[in-house]
Amino acid sequence: MINISDTAQAHFRKLVEREGIPGLGVRLSAVDPGTPRADARLEFAEPSELAGDEWAVDCEGFTLYVAADSVPWLDGAEIDYVYQGTGAQLTIRAPKIKGEAPGEAASLVERVRWVMDNEINPQLASHGGRAAVEQVSADGVVWLRFGGGMADVTLKQGIEKTLMARVPGVTAVRDATDH
Repeated sequence: MINISDTAQAHFRKLVEREGIPGLGVRLSAVDPGTPRADARLEFAEPSELAGDEWAVDCEGFTLYVAADSVPWLDGAEIDYVYQGTGAQLTIRAPKIKGEAPGEAASLVERVRWVMDNEINPQLASHGGRAAVEQVSADGVVWLRFGGGMADVTLKQGIEKTLMARVPGVTAVRDATDH
């Protein structure tokens, strides 16, 4: 279900030992799963703080508890502790945490919204922008409303190209923003 590298286990074991609390474990949960804001949370968990329905993953020197309602979202997750130069970084990859892209049977609107929410808007947000789906016409034209000063070049070279490649049926992308 969850793969925890040896280096990550050693890192957690060291942290748990340093706390010195009998039975202390590490709890993993999904925050806002199934949405573009989805993220994974790791925290210490004392035995008295556990709900009792967590999935327990026995590791060497500690137990990783996975919140029961997070299990479907964290299935297949990988936790690693990677040494880079003079430091190290904990990484969690959870491919199902944001949900799965709608299949071909889903409506064009659903497929467009998913790509916008999960692929395009996170990239736009890193540059202070955003785009909302205003309308999707029967002939595949997607109308977007922009915020944050996005340029026409972003529409043509980035968004239109991505939507047309990722969502069969999209024929064009237009700007619905009042400039």
